[in-house]
Amino acid sequence: MDMSRTYSSDIAFTPVVKEIQARKGSRHGYASMEERGSWMTEITPDLKVFIESQISAFLGTASKDGQPYIQHRGGPPGFLTVLDEKTIGFADFSGNRQYISQGNLAENPKAHLFLIDYGTRQRVKIWGTARVVEDDAALIGRLMPHDYRARPEQVILFTVEAWDANCPQHIPQRFEAAEVLALMTEKDARIKALEAEIAQLKSKS
Repeated sequence: MDMSRTYSSDIAFTPVVKEIQARKGSRHGYASMEERGSWMTEITPDLKVFIESQISAFLGTASKDGQPYIQHRGGPPGFLTVLDEKTIGFADFSGNRQYISQGNLAENPKAHLFLIDYGTRQRVKIWGTARVVEDDAALIGRLMPHDYRARPEQVILFTVEAWDANCPQHIPQRFEAAEVLALMTEKDARIKALEAEIAQLKSKS
């Protein structure tokens, strides 16, 4: 293996991480992954569908001193918008106005997006950089979900450097309330239809 080569997964697999992988026995498998092409660096059509179907996301940032922070962002499907094969954008809604993520990004653009779909037990980790765009009404209008009750304050643009999709191990399967309600409504309608059919058959006997 050529140790001088660099791989997209090096964004997370630092030399220290690789040393630990070697000590704990997983380095060989990840080295094989690297030789096969390592992690994807662009948004594929399948990843675009996954991203834009999410209603929840976690944005990780850190201060210039390395103090980490994770912020939750949510909205209707499509609130995360793939603008091109390297860029994800979303309207940043007004909240508690602490501005920790924005402050971190002002001095350290490195960022991480963690997406998890409990219904399908899928998770995607995306490394990259992010920046805040203020006072761009056209961009806010493009990214603001239609008829969503929130006040967009600014936009966050996330540039993808590498991404990895994990296995479903240990992800609990949960479903959104709206999905469960739709299934229950469909089931109730089917029961009523069957009951009416049974009653009609009985009346003819």
